[in-house]
Amino acid sequence: MDVTPETPEQTSVRLRNVMAHARAVCMTGDYTFAEYPLHEFPAHEMKSALAFVRDESSWSALLPATPATAEPDRYLLVSFHFAPDIPNSGFVGWLATQFKQHLGTGVFVVCGHNSRDGGVYDYWGIPRAVAKPALALMAELGAQVNFKAEGAR
Repeated sequence: MDVTPETPEQTSVRLRNVMAHARAVCMTGDYTFAEYPLHEFPAHEMKSALAFVRDESSWSALLPATPATAEPDRYLLVSFHFAPDIPNSGFVGWLATQFKQHLGTGVFVVCGHNSRDGGVYDYWGIPRAVAKPALALMAELGAQVNFKAEGAR
């Protein structure tokens, strides 16, 4: 984690550079959450779930949405793998603020770590209702978003 004092303007310039050099991939299809009791880890979802998270009382699995999933529960997912030599500290807060200021929406972020591919990576869940303007905003901020091929995992 990079700790460096900088002005808001310097932060914005640095994080636009981070975005421009990140590998951004838009996942095909929508995603949603499914909840399970804490004592019933949803092992049956291992092949389809992108992530599992738990709190004190339940498991939450991030899964591909089904045709029956309602619009408010459908999310576009965009992943960001970062260039290892460009400090990305503050990226989540910065981009989430951009979404809120420009589109009026919140997002969710699930992070992971791959030491062979730049370190920390993010999956951004964007409400389906604002998917197109969100992709346009990311492009305006410097992202070059690629689209994942059908069936690729």
